[in-house]
This record gives sequence, C-alpha cells and structure tokens, in this order.
Amino acid sequence: MSFFTTIVEGIYGVIGNYGWSIMLFTLLIRLILMPFDYRSRVSMRKMSLVQPKIQELQNRYSKDPDKLNRKMSELYKQEGVSPLSGCLPLLLSYPILILMWNAMRNVANQQLVQQVLGILQEGGNTMPPVEGWLWIKNIWMPDSPFSAILPNLDSLRMIGGDVWTKYFTPEVIATLPGELSALTAESFSGSSLTATIQQIYTTLAATPVYLANANPLPGWTFNFMGIINVSIMQNYNGYFLLPILSAVSQFAMTAIQPQQPATAQQQSQKGTMNFMKWFFPLFSLYICASYNGAFALYWVTANLIMLVQSWLINLYLDKKDASKKAIAGEANIK
Repeated sequence: MSFFTTIVEGIYGVIGNYGWSIMLFTLLIRLILMPFDYRSRVSMRKMSLVQPKIQELQNRYSKDPDKLNRKMSELYKQEGVSPLSGCLPLLLSYPILILMWNAMRNVANQQLVQQVLGILQEGGNTMPPVEGWLWIKNIWMPDSPFSAILPNLDSLRMIGGDVWTKYFTPEVIATLPGELSALTAESFSGSSLTATIQQIYTTLAATPVYLANANPLPGWTFNFMGIINVSIMQNYNGYFLLPILSAVSQFAMTAIQPQQPATAQQQSQKGTMNFMKWFFPLFSLYICASYNGAFALYWVTANLIMLVQSWLINLYLDKKDASKKAIAGEANIK
C-alpha cells in the first residue's frame, strides 16, 4: 500500500467517508505546498520589475549569446531572482498528482473487487455496499450519467491479479456459483487473468442485481464519429459535474498561474502557449470523465484550493507593495 493510500485510509478511519476524507487530505497537501506557491509568486513579481533591464541586455547583446547569458546571470544574482522559481510549485504538484492517481487506483480496485465478490456471494440478488458522496452513488466509478453504479468489464480489466487474489482466496472461491468455484490462484496470473476476469464478468452480468443497475436506457445509446458508443445508464452514477468542474477550474488555474513576462522568443511561441491553455482543461475533462470519482474529486478540490490560495497570496502581496510605495512616497516628501 502506497504512502498516500495509507494516509487516505487513516483519515477515512476517522471520518468514515472517502469523499470527505479525500477533500481533507487535499487540503492538508495544499497547505504544505502553500509556502512554495508564495515564494513562486514573490519571485514572479521580482521578475516583472527587472524585465526592463532584461530587455535592455537582450537588445545590447543580441549578437553575442555567451555574453548575454553571462550578463543575465549577473543580473539575476544582483536582483535576487531566479527564472526557474516559478516552476517549483508545478514540479511539486505533478508528482503528487501521479501519486494520488495511484493511491485512488489502489483503493478503487480493492473496492470494486469487493463489490463484485459481494454480489456473487449473495447469489446476485443483493446490492453490495457502495461508497457514495453527495450526488455520486459509487465514488469508485466515474461521476457520469454514462457510467453505471456497478463496475463494467473495462474497469475490471484494469485490476491486477494481486488484488483479485487478495479477496478471491481458496476459501472464498469455494463458495462461488457455477464454474467460478473451480478457479485457482493460477487463474489470476499471467495470460490466464484476462480470461478469468471475462468469466467473472459473464457470471456477474447475468445476476438480477447487476441487470437492474448496469443496463442502459433503451434508445439512449449514441455513436460518436463511428468510433465509440456511449449510453445513458438506467441507474447512472452521477451528473458529470466533477469532470466539468475539473475542466473549468483547470482553465482558471492556467489563467492565474504565475507567468514571467514574455521575451521576444516567447512571443513567437504564442500559438503553442494558447494550445496548452486549452489542452490541459480538455485533458482534465477526459481523465475525470473516464476515471473514478474519487480521483476527480481530488483534482477539483486541489484546483479550487489553489484558486483561493492564489487570490489570498495576490491580495497580500498587493497590500504589501502598496504599503512599500506609500512609505517610499512619504520618504521622498521629507
């Protein structure tokens, strides 16, 4: 179990709901990273102040790149700024994002296997316990009307054999219906795993509880560009709110991200920068629409907290700058 998974599970042990546990965990992470965000924005403001000097050096030594780099380094040292300091929060945030993705995948896989096992052990007539959060019925499935409350074949195929064998022990397998009672540990390893998951899903999909909770609405299946079919489910898992919020908040985050004043070379790369401004929100929408609601909740919560942090930091720095200007103005008058 990963370090982040252990922390989330520990918070869950106190709160008793994964949704609120993830939000509290995200808040703790953002508070830890807040000093780095603050230093980044201070550095960006300093870079803005020295930009006229940078432009002057670029114009003066445009034909001598080596001397330009040397003079730029001297300027940065003299002014106490670093052109890379604004990247630090980003460099810290993305590894945490990947670690959190893995943590939510680990927990989701275990929860989904337990839900499948619960249905099979109860003869397919009883709905297994599922973890919900506000409008989401099963937080380990996507927040979407195109996703059922129970796992589908694609989500089960993403689960590794180690998770299956953790819950499908020999004692448990002996209680399963039909041919599933003949499964062994080898059934969940190597090339046998795919066939085993298909066998489990075939049995699962024929149970009354699964048929009642995982069927699409008749006449509500759509084909996009002749490539993919999307169906609105009878017992849909959510309203697609988290994916939309993730895209909107990601766009807002991109807009307020500390930016250094553009150099002449950067001005020529505006097309690429504009593409990235739209790419990240669309990528966020795709990930949060196709992955479980727990991770989408982390992503949205992190973005919203960062937006509030940015507003507070900017407000503080604006007041600090205004105070310095007022003091400097009084000194000039005297």
